[in-house]
Amino acid sequence: MQSNTTKLHSPWAASHAIALTILFAMGACNRTAAPNNSETASESIAQPAAPIEPQSYEASAEDLLSQRLTSEECEQGWIRLFDGSTLLGWEIAGEANWRIEDGTIVVDAGKPSLLCTAMPWLNYELELEFKANPETNSGVFLRTPLEPTDVATECYEVNIAPPSNPFPTASVVKRQKTEGATTTGEWQKMSISLLDSELSISLDGKVVTEYTDELELNQGRIGLQHNSGAVAFRNIRLKPLGLEELIDKDLSKWTQYPDMGGKVSVNDDDELQIQGRTQLETKESHGDFVLTAQYRLPKSEINSGIFFRCIPGDEMMGYECQVNDGFKDNNRLIPADCGTGGIFRRQDARVVAGEIDQWNAILLKTHDRSMAVWVNGVQVSNWVDGREPNENPRKGSRIDPGTIILQGHDEGTDAKFKNIKVSK
Repeated sequence: MQSNTTKLHSPWAASHAIALTILFAMGACNRTAAPNNSETASESIAQPAAPIEPQSYEASAEDLLSQRLTSEECEQGWIRLFDGSTLLGWEIAGEANWRIEDGTIVVDAGKPSLLCTAMPWLNYELELEFKANPETNSGVFLRTPLEPTDVATECYEVNIAPPSNPFPTASVVKRQKTEGATTTGEWQKMSISLLDSELSISLDGKVVTEYTDELELNQGRIGLQHNSGAVAFRNIRLKPLGLEELIDKDLSKWTQYPDMGGKVSVNDDDELQIQGRTQLETKESHGDFVLTAQYRLPKSEINSGIFFRCIPGDEMMGYECQVNDGFKDNNRLIPADCGTGGIFRRQDARVVAGEIDQWNAILLKTHDRSMAVWVNGVQVSNWVDGREPNENPRKGSRIDPGTIILQGHDEGTDAKFKNIKVSK
């Protein structure tokens, strides 16, 4: 296990042990990129100014795979933001004792603090369960910077607070007060829909708040707040909204490359099949985006990929989200070839979460130099490109928009895709 450091070093690497070990020290995360080639998987996050005891977590392949969502949930686009065992994909601002206990995120001491998603999100449905003491002051922040200074203008704060608070539970702080929604001290379910300027909040199955913003905020992180008192969170899930379907019978949104020798076809069920070596390239370019897709590979050795921010018209010249479900030594923590959801040649998937000859779901999220992938609802990669800028992502970091390419890797490729959607 690595000692505590001020930087995140190779957050996910293939482990030759059954358990995947993550070192998590409380504090703001300062992430740097490193190749995924160590013998153990460890995560270190910067310590705060005043020391709080670092926490270490272990997650076996069984732990992570148990968090996969149902096929119906995956088809709808749901992912887990919290895997129940680790804090991959989260960053801390401020000093509080954030930790994991019995599959829940818990905090009960320290200064005001946010535990935020590493990735920003724009339009989505968010579901979570929380348990708070009646006098606890906490909340869920939406479209927030890591360290907001004014919740009235920079983000939306959905409060968790007692009736005596000016903005009690389910209110939008400094924007709209909600009455009658109370914190019970037991587990409660909060559902949030945020689409453009429309915000809807449900508590325990009942819509309690509807708010329309005069000025729509840009995308931002999702944050869990510690202000005062004890609070716990679990079952944190997200489904992106406002995505555009990319597949039709005529593949009108794609450029085909028949001269490469492979074959591309769409059947009556709108399933796209790629056979042999070829590529299928979007006509439009995308920079920061959310992409969802389902894929099916009949054999573990079949290799495909989703390339993004590609140089338009070039041959697979972009970042690659790998699509390959092979693994070594009967251990899903050791991908045979990067693993579905890994960023090829940059970071292996921390677990192979796809199943052979079944429909599996991918969600790919990019923002600036950051990229993350979920497979069947479980986050498998979280990488930041710290290389020098370059037009070609194979040689350096590229944040400029580029096309998306579906890959036929070789003559043996036989891959199916469906329900491919991308944020507008």
